[in-house]
Amino acid sequence: MKNEIDAQSEAAQAASSTIEHIRHSLAHLLATATVSIYPDTLLTIGPAVENGFYYDMDFTAPLKDADLPVLEQKMRDILKEWTLANRKGTSVDAVHFLHKEVSINEARALFANNPYKLELIEEINTRGEKITLYTVGSGTSHEFTDLCRGGHCEDMSTIDPKSFTLTRIAGAYWRGDEKNKMLTRVYGFAFATEAELKEYTNQIEEAKKRDHRVLGEKLNLFCFDESIGKGLPLWLPKGNIIKEQLEEWAKDTEKKWGYQRVTTPIITKENLFYTSGHLPLYKESMYAPIQIEDENYYIKPMNCPFHHKIFSARMRSYKELPLRVAEYGWCHRYEDSGSLFGLMRVRGMQMNDAHIYVQKEKAVDEFVQVIKLHEYYYKTLGIKNYEMELALRDPNKMDKYHGNEEDWKDAERMTIEAMEKSGVPFTIAQEGAAFYGPKMDFQIYSSIGRAFTASTNQLDLYMGKAFELEYVDSDGVKKTPAVIHRAPLGTHERFIGFLIEHFGGAFPVWLSPVQVKIVPIGERQMEYATELNQTLLDANIRVELDSSNEGLGKKIRSAKQEMIPYVLVIGDKEIESKTVTIESRTGNEGSVSVEAFLERIQKEIKEKTL
Repeated sequence: MKNEIDAQSEAAQAASSTIEHIRHSLAHLLATATVSIYPDTLLTIGPAVENGFYYDMDFTAPLKDADLPVLEQKMRDILKEWTLANRKGTSVDAVHFLHKEVSINEARALFANNPYKLELIEEINTRGEKITLYTVGSGTSHEFTDLCRGGHCEDMSTIDPKSFTLTRIAGAYWRGDEKNKMLTRVYGFAFATEAELKEYTNQIEEAKKRDHRVLGEKLNLFCFDESIGKGLPLWLPKGNIIKEQLEEWAKDTEKKWGYQRVTTPIITKENLFYTSGHLPLYKESMYAPIQIEDENYYIKPMNCPFHHKIFSARMRSYKELPLRVAEYGWCHRYEDSGSLFGLMRVRGMQMNDAHIYVQKEKAVDEFVQVIKLHEYYYKTLGIKNYEMELALRDPNKMDKYHGNEEDWKDAERMTIEAMEKSGVPFTIAQEGAAFYGPKMDFQIYSSIGRAFTASTNQLDLYMGKAFELEYVDSDGVKKTPAVIHRAPLGTHERFIGFLIEHFGGAFPVWLSPVQVKIVPIGERQMEYATELNQTLLDANIRVELDSSNEGLGKKIRSAKQEMIPYVLVIGDKEIESKTVTIESRTGNEGSVSVEAFLERIQKEIKEKTL
């Protein structure tokens, strides 16, 4: 099994190494161009990151956004110079990174005027590691040497000069410490081809239009208030409708799939988290304890320890298993303020959480059903592109994982078996596991291709033992159940943030806060419009009546800006024929009877039509 995992991991790394090396090489090129234009600039570090690269630098004068095109062109000019130098048939080796190990004194001498590099050199030396330099552009006027651990493309001339672009400037404290000097971070995008870059930049532009923070404010879905606290969203009436519709759907679905609902307290004595292992390991992500009657209580950051206690409330029989315990429980986590991001990263969250207690020999099949439940939710919501990622133990940090080796190997083997049985594509990462077991994440992609981590699921062979959970098996012997942690819809906050961007604010009818807007042409049609409004309300349709004095065109435009699925226009003709004229998101659909429209929209709601 280990060889299988290693092989998959190596394949995944090989697939990504080329573009990562290109991106890291471009960080060096950015540094070269910068010191060419601004020779007094002090360089610090420049890694490859997702979709591109950056370099942190200390400029003598502020760098402006208007300077980026000049800097970007300089990068292309230098890349061309290096490539041409190699093509001349000389001994110049400009397009390759030349590696050299140096002594600490040589390194100190080379970077004598750069305190940032000197700090890094001393740290490398303290760790007992080799000090390595990489030179690119050898033999040219733009020869550049940097302190670096490596990981570059084999030949800089293979980089498409139109496949990268500088995107923005940001501030960044040296080493991420606010006590240190603020540096200038220059970001860039980079891909293998110009076409890939264009596709991604177009996606970014579309994503800006769909930003859940912008649309959330525009559509009056949620807000934040500093007087309440960072990362603690307030759900406004329309946003709360979306939240409740999702919750009702999930509750109904999970009831059909054999889940039982429970409710647990929002605070608990600290010993519960020592039993689970979250303390002290997870302490930095938990709110400070509250002292009550000389005992410390914590606000819960997760539901699992509470559900384990529900399982252990009495002795269980194998006939009760799998026991599926579900809760929309409130959790609070003290996320770093710098990481907070709209609904995507919050401190207060409501989770679509459940824990399944199952016989170990049946855990694989149960985990497959968990994956199928995810797929059902995604299909209903029109999420067509998704994959799984299995995070295993980091071999360099084995001391942070709880439990015995045999259980870990079994959990890894069983999780992979379930993932393979599901038929859903997946990758394996050699790090990122939870402290109690391997972690499987569902990665979903919005309608414009943006990736989101939707939910985390684990097959856990540790917590059952930690909490001394037992059931009586068919042979009369007490045994410990396997535990499956699952949350297909993740948190309301993050998942609704995703849905806002996925639908661009134009939710399907069943999720739309307002499903119908009635627009009478004038005052003369108000009586009929009011009657129609009541008819729809009686049919449990979420409807609003526009009684303003604005013109018809403006009323319709306003409703469409609110992304309401159906606008019903009422004029004299409609009153006479007892009909409505439909303006949908696709345009004017003509007139139909009230009964026909009601039948149509109820069907769409029931079937959750997209």
